[in-house]
Amino acid sequence: MAKEMYKLPALKYGYADLKPYISEEQLRIHHDKHHQAYVTNVNSLLQMMDKARAEGTDFDYKATAKAVAFNLGGHVLHDFFWWEMTPASNASKEPVGELFDAIKEDFGSFDRFKKEFTQVASSVEGSGWAALTFCGDTKRLGIMQIEKHNVNLVPDFPILMALDVWEHAYYIDYKNERGKFIDAFWNIVNWEEIDKYFKKIQKIHTE
Repeated sequence: MAKEMYKLPALKYGYADLKPYISEEQLRIHHDKHHQAYVTNVNSLLQMMDKARAEGTDFDYKATAKAVAFNLGGHVLHDFFWWEMTPASNASKEPVGELFDAIKEDFGSFDRFKKEFTQVASSVEGSGWAALTFCGDTKRLGIMQIEKHNVNLVPDFPILMALDVWEHAYYIDYKNERGKFIDAFWNIVNWEEIDKYFKKIQKIHTE
């Protein structure tokens, strides 16, 4: 029986729906080309490993493990990035519900959280991500700075929100001005969906 492979997720909004903050051209290339490449690459690696195991042959284990982590990390993080955004007309200006309460408790205010998250995203060296996370042990929110797709990740800290600051996420719209892209991102965050996900994560870690 053929095993399941990873698939490029469909967007829940149209390619032009995030304008003026993300253009249709930028979104199409980012989703259809860059994200698709990570899906294609990790599937090819899985097929290669399946074939080698069936035949009893070897492959470069170190290089393959590294490549799988990179490409699969890219796929997973992009999944978060797509579903956490929404057209600006549907977006609230600040977090809602239990997430808002948690941000206020852990950071003091949304403005303080926004400042810290923005600085973490702005200061990623090279390519990478900023991510809002949750620690099940301490019940605290935190911010991770992820290099590439898989460096500096804290194990078992679920991601609630991820911002892609690779150049491919913004170069068509903002050229080399990462800061302008980060500022634009705050206008299209789907806080309602992130709050729903936060509630699920909390439930998992309290059972």
